[in-house]
Amino acid sequence: MTAPTFSWSHTSVENRVALVTLKATASGKANRMGPAFWKEMPALFSWLSSNDEVRAVVLRGEGEHFTSGLDLASMEELAPLLLGQPGAKDRTKLYELILDMQKATTSVAECRKPVIAAVSGACIGGGVDLITACDLRLASANAFFSVREVKLAIVADMGTLARLPGIVGQGVARELALTGKDIDAARALRVGLVNDVYDTPALLFAAAMKLAEELAANAPLVVQGVKQVLNFASEKAAAESLRTVAIWNSAFLPSEDLTEAVSAFMEKRAPDFKGG
Repeated sequence: MTAPTFSWSHTSVENRVALVTLKATASGKANRMGPAFWKEMPALFSWLSSNDEVRAVVLRGEGEHFTSGLDLASMEELAPLLLGQPGAKDRTKLYELILDMQKATTSVAECRKPVIAAVSGACIGGGVDLITACDLRLASANAFFSVREVKLAIVADMGTLARLPGIVGQGVARELALTGKDIDAARALRVGLVNDVYDTPALLFAAAMKLAEELAANAPLVVQGVKQVLNFASEKAAAESLRTVAIWNSAFLPSEDLTEAVSAFMEKRAPDFKGG
């Protein structure tokens, strides 16, 4: 079966399981999420959702890592909306852009087919947004996870705050979102972020494909029904949370602290936030 081709991913279908691989950027960085990802992800998952030959989806990263998250350097349309002192028109554009980008992760949650995230190496920022929109999450022992946005003076706005509490509970979700700390695969398993951990990426991938084939062997409409019923309450709440954070960030994201975070990142130093 011919699957859609995108610059940021590769998709293949075998035994009724679609394998979606996030590809490394031209710079070689860990599968960062650039403009093409945010614009084209909904098209891919719409195709997967509507294709009767696909019954389950496995999502993984190319190479050592799952993803290091948003490729801020390539998001040229964001810079004028975030830096300086944007007026009401620019803040409205930022609000609309955030809502549009949110469709990428929401398309995974709304896909009628169950989606399994197979995470090895880094899963940072937008990566956590992405895996929390999946139905099941597996990890290799070298995986680590971080809701890193708080360290960049950003309120995570692509789905983590909407979906993570329902997976790990409020206490752990608040700890991760407020500290921006890394957690390893062993703790991710203890808190319920992942369903299982495997010694190596190869074993992880084999287990993810085996699980997907197990799901694909079940009655497809029943599997889809189970997902839709489970999603009913959680995704209704997530939609409200996503709109709230889009409003918040369009109002408060452009800030002196954000400028300081960008400067500190470029200068490879710790930021000195002033609360402005």
